[in-house]
Amino acid sequence: MTAGLLAGGAAVTAVTPAWADASVPALVSADQAANQDMSARAAAAEEARNYVHRLAMSGMPAEIRASAWNALLNSRGDEAIAEWLAPGGGYDYAKQRLRDTRARNKAFCARVVQTHTAAFSPAARAAAARALKGTDADRAAFVRTGYAEALQRDRASREADDQRKLEVANRDREYVRSVADTDSGEQVRVAAQWALRPGATDADMAEFFGYGWVNGATLDLESRRLRTADAERVRHNTLSRLIKQAEEAEAAVNGAVDAAKARAEAERAWQAVGEHAGAAQKAWLAEQAAAKTQAENWKHVAQRAKEAADGIWKSIADPADSTGDAWAEEQAQAVETARFWQDMYDRAQASESRVKG
Repeated sequence: MTAGLLAGGAAVTAVTPAWADASVPALVSADQAANQDMSARAAAAEEARNYVHRLAMSGMPAEIRASAWNALLNSRGDEAIAEWLAPGGGYDYAKQRLRDTRARNKAFCARVVQTHTAAFSPAARAAAARALKGTDADRAAFVRTGYAEALQRDRASREADDQRKLEVANRDREYVRSVADTDSGEQVRVAAQWALRPGATDADMAEFFGYGWVNGATLDLESRRLRTADAERVRHNTLSRLIKQAEEAEAAVNGAVDAAKARAEAERAWQAVGEHAGAAQKAWLAEQAAAKTQAENWKHVAQRAKEAADGIWKSIADPADSTGDAWAEEQAQAVETARFWQDMYDRAQASESRVKG
């Protein structure tokens, strides 16, 4: 059930959100009903455009952001947005481009620049920056061998410099062990487990603090953004289809030979809109809670790093702050998105009640 909700499919199982017991708006006149139908379509179209705009302005891969901007700037307006969100449309095409080896190599180089600081990993960061500005062949070479070679140069430089050697206290190692066991980010757990693997040294632990931790966090954040974008794309496409079906079913009531049957079909159509919106709202409440957990966790990491002031924690202080801010933004966006889906649920409930007469 939970997986289905997060995948964004049109749920047929009855969904009863906590706020579903709210009073249903009073019945409206035929003219008001028409206006309400239009506002439901308009609200869905406006949110779809807002969603595409958020993608264009987000930290998503460049292929998706550029494609989103193209849809927003298209002279056909909402029609172009709907096509971009449709199966096989612009969003899906942009996602397909992400699988291209050249795009993956470029994304890898950009991530190294983002997560490896000049203070801790100067060679790796500089090599990634050069590859990022270079050719596809340069980036492929960096991914294949250049990154590992640069990491080795950085490690050798740190080990040769007594002032840059970092001691790992038992309490620090235990903290990383708790990260490996309980952190909510899969890639962060993997990075921590690698730092604790049999045969790992203090240098491995220092590199976890230096870049492994934030690199894992960046991958987790990227994965979350892609996953929620995939689900929301499906939800918006499904919402437009369900609203259209509900409006057509309601319009068919007038003049129907079997008015009772037509009315029942219209009720079911609006109920489907409500179930879909309720499932989406529930999914976004879960996303909101998950993002809040991440934001609070990284706030704690940042505070601990600041209190440590130097040593092994120094490298994670600034990345922890920025990662916490990124998750706080994800949380805020989840709140807004959940609010839209609650509004759409309320509209569907009102329309269902109106059809019942």
